[in-house]
Amino acid sequence: MKITRRHSRQGIAIVIVMVCIFVLSMMAAIFAAYMKVEMRLAANSNNEAEMQWLGRSGVELARYVLGQQLMIPNEPYDSLNEKWAGGTGETNDLLADISLTDVPLGNGKFSVKITDTERKFNINLALGNDALLQQAMILIGVDAAEIPTIIASIQDWIDRDDNTRVNGAETEYYQSLNPPYHAKNGPIDDLTELLFVKGMTPEIYWGPNSTNHPTQVFQSRSAMQSKLVPNAAVATAGLVDIFTPISNGRINLNTASATTLQMVPGIDANMAAAIIRMRSGPDGIDGTEDDVPLRQPGGQDLINIGLSPQAAQAMSQFCDVRSSTFEAQVDVQVGVSKRRYFALLRRNGPKDVQIITFRWE
Repeated sequence: MKITRRHSRQGIAIVIVMVCIFVLSMMAAIFAAYMKVEMRLAANSNNEAEMQWLGRSGVELARYVLGQQLMIPNEPYDSLNEKWAGGTGETNDLLADISLTDVPLGNGKFSVKITDTERKFNINLALGNDALLQQAMILIGVDAAEIPTIIASIQDWIDRDDNTRVNGAETEYYQSLNPPYHAKNGPIDDLTELLFVKGMTPEIYWGPNSTNHPTQVFQSRSAMQSKLVPNAAVATAGLVDIFTPISNGRINLNTASATTLQMVPGIDANMAAAIIRMRSGPDGIDGTEDDVPLRQPGGQDLINIGLSPQAAQAMSQFCDVRSSTFEAQVDVQVGVSKRRYFALLRRNGPKDVQIITFRWE
């Protein structure tokens, strides 16, 4: 009996020691993680000014490249094989030796990625245009029963009054949510505003990448349920891939995706694919030296791939081959500190590239 009790006490002691070791190990791990965060925050604080100047330097480089691109002779267009887009096509002497990747400056470096917003359709032009929004919903596979609600609600969000359309929603509806908020009643400035609109879901907005983004907290749980066509093929795009809130209003035929091209009346999937095949040249890859960019939105090139002369001419109403609005993404690193900056740029001429907005995340 004594031996059994002694063994029991020893077993309890071993368990207590193991629990103590486990607790201390966890505390040490938490403390180490906390210190790592503190060190990173301290480093970011010390490098704050330098990172911001690197970010602004990247924006200035983007402005220079966009301006110089207009100086290239015999290129009355913007396309994916140009320097600003990261392409490998012909460039002028001033841009030949310029790199947009890992540019060293001071104690850090930065990389610049430039995209034009004219590769997408301006969402603010959808006000009063049911057919345009209907086409977008069909392209991303929204259930037909949900389309009227989403279209009316988007238009109610953009218009300047509080008159609710049939199937739509204005401030009265949004005030009933938890937490409550107001309808915008004005042009969309940031496309993520669509996530606040009645009937919107992450799947519709983000498309196949919806699981990589946080769920919109302002919608009810029932609103978050999938509203795509049941058993339909997996959508290849979401509204974020089709629309932009800021552009000159015309789609650039040389940079738009096949999905965006199908927003143009008269352009179906086959015609959109034909346009991309034509502009990408013999190798079939956008952004390479053998690209054949379109030089005008309604020319003979479109007729050659199957458009009627009338349809090709109509393209001029919706399309262009030039872009004027661009987003510059600048990734900055100073030591272990990293930050991403964004600037929205408006190009009016070779020496007039304006900074509309500048932010970071």
